[in-house]
Amino acid sequence: MQFKTLAFLSILSILFFAGCDSKDKNEDTNETKIEKIERKTEFQLKTTNNTIVDLKLEDEKIVLKDYPNKIVLLNFFATWCPPCRAEIPSLIKLQDDYKNDFVVISVLLEEMKSNEEILDFIKNFEINYTVTTSSENFDLAKSLGGIKSIPTMFLIDKDGNIFQKYVGLVPAEMMEIDIKKVLEK
Repeated sequence: MQFKTLAFLSILSILFFAGCDSKDKNEDTNETKIEKIERKTEFQLKTTNNTIVDLKLEDEKIVLKDYPNKIVLLNFFATWCPPCRAEIPSLIKLQDDYKNDFVVISVLLEEMKSNEEILDFIKNFEINYTVTTSSENFDLAKSLGGIKSIPTMFLIDKDGNIFQKYVGLVPAEMMEIDIKKVLEK
């Protein structure tokens, strides 16, 4: 019995401190080609409810035109990723607790998923925040320097500055402390 408990806690701690690797085998060879091509700076990310999230990269800022005066948590995830799934309840709670000043936008980094499959996933996990399923999601990830593992999140202040970058599963308390710091600015 103790062995099972120890094994379970070990696996849980590994998932907690690690993210899912999303690195493509051809990424190293493609990265050189991407650097030679000017990186895209404007994106229109289609959501699961067929709206558009307009996003622009300016210098060191991520500007979301549709969310003025909001703190934004830009969350890169995949439906098959255990740490991504584990963080969903925390994101739902943060979205509820800070709904006047804060919004979560999840950027799906997964191909070959139909909108119906994503909508079922949203329903099953009772997700209350925006999920984008656009092919431009991958372009955005590349333009932000490449997302090496998921989940990866960017906490963006009301002026579009990146306040914090999180890689892997992050405790909700840590994100909440950072949200409060941004609100105090």
